[in-house]
Amino acid sequence: MSLKLLILGLLMERDMHPYEMIQLVKERNFHKFIKFQEGSLYYAVDQLRKDDCIDVARVVREASRPDRTVYRIMPPGRDLFQELLLEQFKAQKVIEHPLFTALPFAYLGDQAKLAGLIAEKLEQAKAKAELMRGAYHAHVGEVPKSVLHLMAASYMHIVTDVKWLKRLHKDAVEGRLGSFSESWDLDEELDEDWDET
Repeated sequence: MSLKLLILGLLMERDMHPYEMIQLVKERNFHKFIKFQEGSLYYAVDQLRKDDCIDVARVVREASRPDRTVYRIMPPGRDLFQELLLEQFKAQKVIEHPLFTALPFAYLGDQAKLAGLIAEKLEQAKAKAELMRGAYHAHVGEVPKSVLHLMAASYMHIVTDVKWLKRLHKDAVEGRLGSFSESWDLDEELDEDWDET
């Protein structure tokens, strides 16, 4: 997701300070499935301001804190938001996974060691799935349904990853990563309403 799209989208919700944007990104767990660096956000805010997409709404002054600049979206920013939103919906992405580069050659490696590493990834994926499930349920009624779709999609991807890692782990434990004769029914995992889409 474009960082500019993220900033403009948050400002479409309400005026806010960049630090508040960072807190919302973390609260909504966007940082779990969007490439996001806090320093880049401040730079992108500056660029959007230079391009007249956003402007200062107010400066909040408190005795014990530095001044906080609260930004609002401007008409050019609303136009850019719509453009970036449509671009993001049109974008095609290659499916990536950290193991994809190594998998074609995994049968040549020490399958016992690989099984141990896969087991670690499996446990990490299970923990992430629980985190995403909790985040989803915690945000029902608190965020728009489009945000819930994002959280649900992330959760469903992780659940699929867990199922796949279980199969991969089993094959590594049993020394079958080099097998040519075995397969499984890919359709057995599909949801019943697959044909309704």
